[in-house]
Amino acid sequence: MRILIYSYNYHPEPIGIAPLMTELAEGLVKRGHTVRVITAMPWYPNSEIAQEYQGKLYVTEDRNGVKIQRSFVWIRRKRSFRNRALFEISFVCLSLFQVLKGSRPDVIFLTIPGLPVCVPAAIISWLYRTPIVLNLQDILPDAAIHVDLIRNPKMISLFRWLENFAYKTARKISVISDGFTENLLEKKVPKEKIVEIPNWVDVNFIKPLNQEDNYFRRENNLDGKFVVLYSGNIALTQPLEILIDAAALLSHIDDLAIVIVGKQEALERLNRYCYRKKVTNVILKPFQPRHKLPEMLAAANVGMVMQKHNVISFNMPSKIQVLLASGRAIIASVPADGTAARAIRKSEGGLVVPPEDSQALAKAIEQLYLNPDLVKSLGGKGRQYAEKVYNFEPILDRYEDLLSSLL
Repeated sequence: MRILIYSYNYHPEPIGIAPLMTELAEGLVKRGHTVRVITAMPWYPNSEIAQEYQGKLYVTEDRNGVKIQRSFVWIRRKRSFRNRALFEISFVCLSLFQVLKGSRPDVIFLTIPGLPVCVPAAIISWLYRTPIVLNLQDILPDAAIHVDLIRNPKMISLFRWLENFAYKTARKISVISDGFTENLLEKKVPKEKIVEIPNWVDVNFIKPLNQEDNYFRRENNLDGKFVVLYSGNIALTQPLEILIDAAALLSHIDDLAIVIVGKQEALERLNRYCYRKKVTNVILKPFQPRHKLPEMLAAANVGMVMQKHNVISFNMPSKIQVLLASGRAIIASVPADGTAARAIRKSEGGLVVPPEDSQALAKAIEQLYLNPDLVKSLGGKGRQYAEKVYNFEPILDRYEDLLSSLL
């Protein structure tokens, strides 16, 4: 097949959708398909275009057999409606010209977010008579409205229209969890359009590793300590201050370290919070290179998943699959009725505690600190579940079958 992947994010961006789309594209190439990726200049998570791509309108690359066609995007660190609108408009308009500079695809794989990109994808679908597979990594605008990111009634109406347009123009819609399916069915999306395929993890790349001579432990003076690790996005829906509050409650445990890895801007805010709370057992580190991710995860005894109480129920952090595959016990501070909590319970790889409750979180951390056998058991069950449910190769089979079924 000639497959066109349309995605805001791709390699070398280290977290979020980019690693998933990169692995999917390269996996399909290894199976003999021709894959072209339409994407932006690398900008995430720092909200600025990577230095080597600055000042360029278009860039075409070839990486591991995948043709990557990048276009400029307007990106600014300051969050505002104007900046977000210019980001969307720049990608929608400029990426369309990149699509036209290539052969006709047999199928278009369009990943969401964001929503406006469904418009150029629909134009290409109409021009080439090519079906669209819509891959939902988030459901917009529901998630944005739920956390008050979008409040303007006219903007909500516009995004609702775009959402319906995306669903109508797609031949199939792949969703990553049962919570997504429930949401779409409530919106009268035909059941036969929906295909449930979870996000995956490369269990040969992310795997349990020994903590001896671990670079992350060594560089951060963590040898001999019980390490609780949060690594990932620190935004509106991740209340990392609660983890710092829990660390303060656990200051009596000398060999406990709470490590938070994330975007530098967010770490500066958390550092000020640590100073105000007089917390000394929290270590803040910037994102590590992706090739070091397995060893960084192995440095932890426990991995954290954090959500606010008002996170919409279908939200499913991709870090869950990664932590399970790493063979580390998980503490999930998430809503009890949400998709994330269901995934943790099904895996039997971790504990679920109420969100935004520092005392409950501290109690769970101390419970695992005092029970090394439980930590080992949870990590082992999580790894087994990841190999069974989230293994990349069987999931790639399902995507390959889905794409070929539309030809």
